[in-house]
Amino acid sequence: MIDLKKLAKTDPVKRNAEKGLEDSEHSPMDPPSAYEQPGKIDASFESLDKPLQTFVNEHKDAVAQVEEFEKALVQFKTNGYKVDQKINEIFGKFFKYFDEELLEHNRKEEKTLFPILNKKLLEAGEHSKGEHPVTAIDVMEDDHVKFIQLGALSFNLLGLATRIKDEGSRLFILDTACENARELIELLKLHIYREDFTLFPLAQKYLSKEEFEAIEKEMHKH
Repeated sequence: MIDLKKLAKTDPVKRNAEKGLEDSEHSPMDPPSAYEQPGKIDASFESLDKPLQTFVNEHKDAVAQVEEFEKALVQFKTNGYKVDQKINEIFGKFFKYFDEELLEHNRKEEKTLFPILNKKLLEAGEHSKGEHPVTAIDVMEDDHVKFIQLGALSFNLLGLATRIKDEGSRLFILDTACENARELIELLKLHIYREDFTLFPLAQKYLSKEEFEAIEKEMHKH
């Protein structure tokens, strides 16, 4: 059984509170040892049913976008928050991807996979103890909400900074924007790891072939 307390409290924001952005060099698909948690389940890509493989492939696209954005963010901060054409293009590309594709990926998970898997996890006893049982699905959905908050805050602060004339105020806003963007990057890395190495293998374990077929049909509607 997964230790949901450990799964939920692996907080990249707190873990990296004292860590500068420029020190973050891990690839999203090569997570640091702090991500190695008891909930990890070894499962090959080939062993996953088609809907899960689709989600994993979409994660690969997300990883590429996150890595590019992270490098540009490091460069932006290192250069004293000076924007060049390349950084501006990468920032624009990431937030467009975030809004149009990543959030849609999350909605697709929430509409097709999460409801049935949450039911199965509760039935199998894969949940926390107490009056209100918590499953891995609750943790993933909480991450999805945090994505929206951090993404919107980062984007809006970066836009606001361009309209501020006072240098000190502008730099403060940009620093805050970068901190929120860094937290978003770290949470995205951890979330992808949690889903690929915990949630999807659990889905493969507990869902039937017929349930995966129903999920696949529902996915085509979104």
